[in-house]
Amino acid sequence: MDNLSENKKSKFSMGMILVAIGIVYGDIGTSPMYVMKSIVEGNGGIDKVDPEFIIGSLSLVIWTITLLTTVKHVLIALKADNHGEGGIFALYSLVRDCGKWLIIPTMIGGCTMLADGVLTPAVTVTTAVEGLRSIAFMDRLLGEGQFIVIVITLTIVSALFMIQRSGTSSIGKMFGPVMTIWFLYLGITGVWLAMGDLSVLRALNPIHAVKVLFSPGNKAGLMILGSVFLCTTGAEALYTDMGHVGKENIMRSWPFVKTCLILNYMGQCSWIIENRNDPALAAIHDLNPFYMMLPPALRPVAIILSALAAIIASQALISGSYTLVHEAASLDLMPHLNVRFPSDTRGQIYIPIVNNILWVLCSMVILYFRSGSRMENAYGLAITISMLMMTVLFTVYIGVVHKRVLGAVIFAITFFFLEGVFFVSSLGKFTIGGYVAIIISLVILLIMISWYRGTQIERMQGVKLAMRDYLSNIKGLQNDPDIPYTANNLVYLAKGEDFEEIDRDILYSILDRDPKKADAYWFISVSTTNMPFDREYEVETYGTDYIFRVNLILGFKVKQSINIYLRQIVQDLLKSGELPKQVREHSIYGPSDVGSFKFCLIRKMMPMEGDLSPIDNFLIHNKYFIRRMAGNPIRWFGLETSRVLIEYVPLFLPRKGTEERLERIK
Repeated sequence: MDNLSENKKSKFSMGMILVAIGIVYGDIGTSPMYVMKSIVEGNGGIDKVDPEFIIGSLSLVIWTITLLTTVKHVLIALKADNHGEGGIFALYSLVRDCGKWLIIPTMIGGCTMLADGVLTPAVTVTTAVEGLRSIAFMDRLLGEGQFIVIVITLTIVSALFMIQRSGTSSIGKMFGPVMTIWFLYLGITGVWLAMGDLSVLRALNPIHAVKVLFSPGNKAGLMILGSVFLCTTGAEALYTDMGHVGKENIMRSWPFVKTCLILNYMGQCSWIIENRNDPALAAIHDLNPFYMMLPPALRPVAIILSALAAIIASQALISGSYTLVHEAASLDLMPHLNVRFPSDTRGQIYIPIVNNILWVLCSMVILYFRSGSRMENAYGLAITISMLMMTVLFTVYIGVVHKRVLGAVIFAITFFFLEGVFFVSSLGKFTIGGYVAIIISLVILLIMISWYRGTQIERMQGVKLAMRDYLSNIKGLQNDPDIPYTANNLVYLAKGEDFEEIDRDILYSILDRDPKKADAYWFISVSTTNMPFDREYEVETYGTDYIFRVNLILGFKVKQSINIYLRQIVQDLLKSGELPKQVREHSIYGPSDVGSFKFCLIRKMMPMEGDLSPIDNFLIHNKYFIRRMAGNPIRWFGLETSRVLIEYVPLFLPRKGTEERLERIK
């Protein structure tokens, strides 16, 4: 799909606003299910709170949503679009020329977002299932333990991951209407309950938010912010999903979503103030105001809606994880993986290995924590780190790219302070569950660092030769009657955009290692652009009709299907006369002007000895281990149906004169 059609698709319309509500707000939309529950639990329970504490906590929630979501992500972040695309890797593409060091916050932010993709399904689905306990009959059926809750949760999560391979475009059409009903439900129930105690309107005054932080009634102190921050998890999706629904649709739908969220928080707080002295409620373990504030007859409706909203939120995070990994691979931060496109929906991809890893990790999180309240302790810490890293990139974008230094300074001071306070408060959760999110993030970060640094080392160790100096050598090989043909067309994957240079390993493979005779030699490289959907190419022939140096210019969201693109290029060169016709008489399709093709992939391997520091040596070995685990490179470049030869060469070649000499025994 070209850029024009993409732009048309993301223009403002009521239909696209409905889609935006279904896709973008799943995560932040399910936050009312656990935010006030976490705040009350952190203060000792419903019988330990007073009205001023509840009003202050509500004020913290309202102003957190306003500053971190509305101001940062809606009013500021949506302006930093990369040709309509958003997300941390799209933002990095805009600022990467401003400094090599920017790759560090990009990797940290990316890995914490992927960790969120593991935690969100676990937290939201478990909390929704636990809502069944708000119904007396279901509470007795579930029993005292969590076994049945865990079984139901794992069943739902497993089904969610299993359907990914067949695509979700059909059920995705239901996301918008379902989430619209969900937000209307949040708003209506919130207004209904808030009308019973209009004192909650005092929370609109930010002074109450500041007071509660230092109030003696706040037993958690500043650590209360760790629970409050949960209300804005999912805010990054407003920027990340911009390319799917368009910035206008997000900006116009957000006021409706924000209003419904705040109204529901007000309703919960009004109910808590009214029922805080009820001993029966104080005796309930894991009391959740979101469900208990409703009459028993309405609770089944709330549970069904919350379960649907949790599934939609989880689906959005899972799909977003595929996109993050795919974009990271295009930027050499992760290995290329087998990417499938299960439907005609633009941007909907499926990566089997990522799906399976997320499935396993999510199931392990559910089995380890076993309850929504414990999972909430792991939730939020990783996202505070992600938001801080995004703030770094946005600051550079505002100050360096747009040259608005004063604006960048104000932005940095404001949001580094706010997010820094939330980060410090979330650190209090580290020992009681937050370490799980950090461990997952560190594992992903190690993969990114290993792949990125390993690729750098390979490029530093590579030796480039002048292509034109070897044209006669290749021509002599073609004219040698004693050497059999390898193929009519021999294709190598090259690196770099300089047409005058070629990797020594490629020429060594053609001329020395096992001389490979062909009618035409193709050296193909891929350049990733800042634009998401570029599809162009350029060719250098060096004045010959047998050597073709091709550079594919692809957007960072375009699948690198080299086999498909090469067929198009060959037809173009045949029409222009730059490629001589290759007679091919024996084929089930009849005579053809194009002969056989064979792809030769050269892969580096690490020898026992090399001139590397211990850290670099570890990283390069780690990269090659990851490469083996990641799958077949033939799939990376869409060569499954092609003839492929894989040759391994050492990363280091022995230096002349450094080899130890053998002594002959007489």
